[in-house]
Amino acid sequence: MPVEHDVKSLDFSPGGRLRIEWAEQEMPVLRAIRERFEQEKPLQGTRIAACLHVTTETANLMHTLQAGGADVVLCASNPLSTQDDVAASLVTNYEIPVYAIKGESNDVYYDHIRAALDHKPQITMDDGADLVGTIHKSRRELIEDIVGGTEETTTGVIRLRAMAADGQLAFPVIAVNDSDTKHLFDNRYGTGQSTMDGIIRATNILIAGRTVVVAGYGWCSRGIASRAHGLGANVIVTEVDPMRALEATMDGYRVMPMSEAAPIGDIFVTATGDINVIDTHHFETMKGGAIVANSGHFNVEINIEGLRKLSGHDPRLVRPFVEEYKIDGRAIYLLGEGRLINLAAAEGHPASVMDMSFANQALAAEYMLKNSQDLDKQVHRLPIALDQEIARLKLEAMGVKIDTLTPEQVTYLSQWEEGT
Repeated sequence: MPVEHDVKSLDFSPGGRLRIEWAEQEMPVLRAIRERFEQEKPLQGTRIAACLHVTTETANLMHTLQAGGADVVLCASNPLSTQDDVAASLVTNYEIPVYAIKGESNDVYYDHIRAALDHKPQITMDDGADLVGTIHKSRRELIEDIVGGTEETTTGVIRLRAMAADGQLAFPVIAVNDSDTKHLFDNRYGTGQSTMDGIIRATNILIAGRTVVVAGYGWCSRGIASRAHGLGANVIVTEVDPMRALEATMDGYRVMPMSEAAPIGDIFVTATGDINVIDTHHFETMKGGAIVANSGHFNVEINIEGLRKLSGHDPRLVRPFVEEYKIDGRAIYLLGEGRLINLAAAEGHPASVMDMSFANQALAAEYMLKNSQDLDKQVHRLPIALDQEIARLKLEAMGVKIDTLTPEQVTYLSQWEEGT
């Protein structure tokens, strides 16, 4: 029976399979989990709908869930993040229904989400909370069968916590992003490298000597600032949180409001999860040739409509993923339509860092299935013991050995009587 799908072309399958296999070599932790899943089948018969970036790394997660016995369907979590050859290979080589096309319209994007939800999932797997949001807004009949969900990214966790605070979240969700083996590595090292990779691929500019303005100083922005600095950029950080602003200052970066950074920046990168971080009045003071990119989940971080109104005309596409807006004779360049530049213009995070992130996703699905009855309708973190196990497996795969506490040391750390 043909596998249901809506992908660009199944003819792309052979190339996609090779790329999926290449990524697998860099994902030893997920591979170890897959081997266990194949033996134990902890997800046997469980329907999982996943709304994730359709990349080679995601393909290996889908393969792992499938190995555990899950009945999986996948749709894209961003209109520009799909790798069409990977989507085709998942359908052809792995017999997984996929609904994702790079560059799909907003309407098609939500058609694909609805198609994935037609699968009647028992577990949702989100990157940005669009599956959960759609279920709560228009597909509430599905809630009865859902035991819980998982969420990959900061933006999605923010949305879900807002739902829970309003008493609207109808089932428990595990915030994979809260795991140390996710946000300390994926957000910082993955986002840092892949964001700069996307900017360079889109523009082919030299970063050294440029002034790079990084909006925010969460884990993703820390990675971007670090990698930009490593490439020779002069880095400015903008923040609203005094503690993070203090940390950025202590890390050696200039810190100032965006209104002060706008006239002096050459490259601007947002990664905050909030709206209009770069707004109309910032565009009005930017110098000619300024490049604006976003690495947050949604393109709302940049006021694109405001930029369009200031320009008064449609942008000119000067390179793939580079749109030129003219304002009073000045050119401002928007990359990747304001969507995640690391996936719009590049390949996203390296597989070796997604190895830990998707190990969290696989174990979160298993944990949710076993423990959903004991979890209230809130956003939960994956147990620290599982987080530590992922770290242990990663170190083992890297050939790194560490010390263990002696019985004497364990005793010392567990008592209070002995002092100086």
